[in-house]
Amino acid sequence: MALYNRDYVHQQAQREEERFEQEEAYGIPGARSESELAQFIKTTYQLFAASCLAGAAGAYVGMGMVQTISQWYIGLVILEFAMLFGLYMTRRKSGINMAMLFGFTFLTGITLTPLLAAVGPGVVAQAFFLTALIAGGLSLYAMQSTRDFSSWGKPLLIALVILVVGSIVNLFLGSPLLQVIIASVGALLFSFMIVYDTQMIIRGAFATPVEAAIAIYLDVLNLFISLLQILGIFGSDE
Repeated sequence: MALYNRDYVHQQAQREEERFEQEEAYGIPGARSESELAQFIKTTYQLFAASCLAGAAGAYVGMGMVQTISQWYIGLVILEFAMLFGLYMTRRKSGINMAMLFGFTFLTGITLTPLLAAVGPGVVAQAFFLTALIAGGLSLYAMQSTRDFSSWGKPLLIALVILVVGSIVNLFLGSPLLQVIIASVGALLFSFMIVYDTQMIIRGAFATPVEAAIAIYLDVLNLFISLLQILGIFGSDE
């Protein structure tokens, strides 16, 4: 198909330039062999699994101090975003990137505890099961599919910005109906992002396993949060 693409030569030149820049700046090979890519994917999903455990540990610790976390919630969220920014800044610094990765994912578990406590263990179990089912199924689909999902990047980013804006607006409105809509759109959006990021991982689009792991972790975490909100609202008596 590339032979009939008018931008093929330009795209190939861009890719070669990007590979050269990666090699010069970071010492990262622009193209990986099959064995290198297999090891990259293996490391990525090992880090993703470890990140999930760190997040679960944070939630376990946080459940013992839900009141305190609720009081300091805004500050913890600001700290969470600061750590995410720091993680991306140090993602290629060996050792530091691991500490930032697990520190950030542990903190995401802590900040999640007010929502976990509000919806109850039954809803948490349902959301966890659905998240595992959806994320696992979509990841397998992305790995097996011959479709090219690389064009999804920009539309997904635009949709994410709109979703964030809608969430901020609803902080002031406090509308349960709007929250259901936002959570439903979020569940759909992050499902698409799992497909997109999974394919980017297996195509070697990420420079380091840490970057790849945090991308898929954030997709799965936000899918889980969206499902928690949907199930929590529909399961509420209010």
